[in-house]
Parts: sequence; C-alpha cells; structure tokens
Amino acid sequence: MKKQPIFVAVDTNNIKRATQIVNATNKYIYGVKFGLEFFCSKGGREAIKKFKNKNVKIFLDLKLKDIPNTVYKAIKSLKDVNPDYLTIHASGGLEMMRAAKKAQSETNKKLKILAVTILTSLANKDLKQMGSNSSVESQVQKLAQTAKLAKIHGIVCSAHEIKKVRKVSKSFEIVVPGIRLTNKVQDQKRVMSPKQALKLGATHLVIGRDITKGNPKTNIKKSFKRFNLNAPKS
Repeated sequence: MKKQPIFVAVDTNNIKRATQIVNATNKYIYGVKFGLEFFCSKGGREAIKKFKNKNVKIFLDLKLKDIPNTVYKAIKSLKDVNPDYLTIHASGGLEMMRAAKKAQSETNKKLKILAVTILTSLANKDLKQMGSNSSVESQVQKLAQTAKLAKIHGIVCSAHEIKKVRKVSKSFEIVVPGIRLTNKVQDQKRVMSPKQALKLGATHLVIGRDITKGNPKTNIKKSFKRFNLNAPKS
C-alpha cells in the first residue's frame, strides 16, 4: 500500500506513548515529526534514534535559530541522531542558513534542511505587533527567497502561502503544518484540510492531535477515508 505524504506530529514527552503512535501509524505515513518537547525529554534523543528502524522518515523539528557558528555546530552534533529532516528558522538570515547547509553537507548528505517561515500560530496582526508592516504572505515569500539563496532543501509554511513559495522555487519541498481533519482550529490560525493543501501543491503535510489523540490507528483510518487518501485496509 502506498504511504501517504504525512508526517504525524508526536507532541508528547512520554516515550511509551510515542512508541504506540509510531507503531500504530508507520505503515500508512511518510514520517514522524518530533519537536523540542520530545527531543529534550529524558531519553528522547535515544528513543528517536531507535525509531529510525521503524521504516519511517524522522523529522526533527527543532527550529534552530542562533548565530551562524552555533547553528553550524548544533547540526554537526546531531550526527548520531541521523534525522531525515531538520528545521531551522528562515528569519535567522542568509548566513545562518548557509551555515546550516554547510553543516548538513559535511555531516549527513541525505539530511534535508527545512526553513520555517512564519509560524501557523501567527496572523497579520501578530506581525504588526512585532514591528513588521508586511503581510504574512509577503513575508513568507521574502523568507523563501532568502532560503533559496542559501540552497535550503525546503520550506515550512501554511497552506495559504504555498503558491507564493512555489513561485520562488519549483524544486522546494513544501511541508505544511496547520492541517486539520476537524473544524477545531485550536492554537493555529492559518489552517486547511489535507485535500485542499495537497491540491495547492504541498509535498508533505503535518498532522498531530487529530491523529494522535485517542486511538491513532482508528483515527488515521477514518481521516484517510474522509479525505480520499487511500484509506488503509488493515
């Protein structure tokens, strides 16, 4: 059965629960996303290394942002974890992103660096409060242009900015969080359904609580069927 282009977001610090989620979904999904909560938890780093054997891509969502040399050394220090994807903040600037790309090329040539543009929890008014007069779409496009200069592999943005990012580069992998299987928006503002996001050109989707809350296997079967994503038969 063809796996769907979905990263399941494992937003927990409980290794046992994370293992349950991975085991329940790994047949049907492209990869698993681990954020700061899990990575920084006791045993989290070692657990992620073990999940590499589950036949899923490991997406390490650390959103690194610091001076170029610090980001360079941080990525070099992840060699033992050997993730398939890693996030940095595009707002860290061109030189920081170039340092990240340099560390990747020296440490793990298969690792793909993704530049996070504007968090899906933010809207235009939030950017204005932070002193920016740009709209979210405009700012995402500017950050994507800088990421292209740094030869970053892909972009993290909401589905609402996919077209703007694709204009910058046709080769970018576009990873889209803020995907909802229900009408509950929760803590994200720029959200969309899986079918809509894929139609717009997303290469991968990030889905969390809609799959992981409760029974992950039951949830993923229901969600695939609802959105015509080749529902699992087993």
